[in-house]
Amino acid sequence: MTIPTFDHCEVSRDDRGVYTATIANAKSLNILGTPVILSMTEALHWIAAQDDARAVILRGTGDKAFVGGANIYEMAELDAAGGRTFISNLRDLCEAARNMPVPTVARIAGHCLGGGLELAAVCDVRLASDDAIFGMPEVKVGIPSVIHAAVLPGLIGPGPSNWLLLTGENVDAAQALKWGFVQFTAPLAELDALVEKTIHGIVESAPAAVRSQKALIRYWETSSLEDGIARSVEAFGEAFDTGEPAEYMAPFINRKR
Repeated sequence: MTIPTFDHCEVSRDDRGVYTATIANAKSLNILGTPVILSMTEALHWIAAQDDARAVILRGTGDKAFVGGANIYEMAELDAAGGRTFISNLRDLCEAARNMPVPTVARIAGHCLGGGLELAAVCDVRLASDDAIFGMPEVKVGIPSVIHAAVLPGLIGPGPSNWLLLTGENVDAAQALKWGFVQFTAPLAELDALVEKTIHGIVESAPAAVRSQKALIRYWETSSLEDGIARSVEAFGEAFDTGEPAEYMAPFINRKR
């Protein structure tokens, strides 16, 4: 397989079908300007179209930041129309990550601020170094936090969300873990091993079942409880058309015998 070249995203793939999308050639702290946003979006759409994809790791270059925020030098020059265009592009990047058909894991080292925190928020799993810093500083530079800041109350509750969005202050990894924004933390030297532990669980599971589970999770976010349960019944039945239940249950059955 030949992986395309993207100006601001380095895409790699291992032999398990695990893709890594690394923000590249950006300003220090992996700042999200329009060229970076558009390139990352293009790369994520390409990965989503790969039938062999089992999981996607999102990360920044280096360990000083996952993403240090959006480019305030670019935003400072915008008018209202330009602002809508800029934030719409960032929305599309976050949507590309949120709608990935396979699990996404955000590897968070260093700063995770503003648009970077929103990008992390739409990933399925967030794993951080224990010295990571989290914040939504937009109100401090004259703009509200928008787009996927809207998922924060569902992730960490209204109280923590209000604190982040209204104060613009940062929290450390321990607080982000306590709030449930990140699932686990580790010393920086052990972060990649922590990511691999999660990835291993995904790739050892049945690929069609994982994709089905991811689709259900997304469906449940907007469906009523009744519709979510009804769709789950259909997905359960459809799983038996894939042959995976017989294949993946066999070792457990044979062990019992």
